[in-house]
Amino acid sequence: MTILSKHNSNQRDQMEIIALDQLVPRNHLVCKIEVAIDFSFIYELAEDMYSSVDRPSINLVILIKLPFIQYTFGICSTRRTIEQVEINMAYQ
Repeated sequence: MTILSKHNSNQRDQMEIIALDQLVPRNHLVCKIEVAIDFSFIYELAEDMYSSVDRPSINLVILIKLPFIQYTFGICSTRRTIEQVEINMAYQ
């Protein structure tokens, strides 16, 4: 992830590269869930339902994680969930 930070007019604009891990504390609930649950089993379960010839589909794990985040954090609408995922680094 890249974050641009501006300084006063006497200094040049500087770019700082920060890893996502640096932005989200390790004790955040989402990090704990990520460690506790291995979502990769979903690919095996749905393998027979997807064609390898057609366009690539949305990642199945993301499709499961979105409602999981929605329920866990009490977000009432899908649109609001998507907004929160775009804003909140922990959800990403």
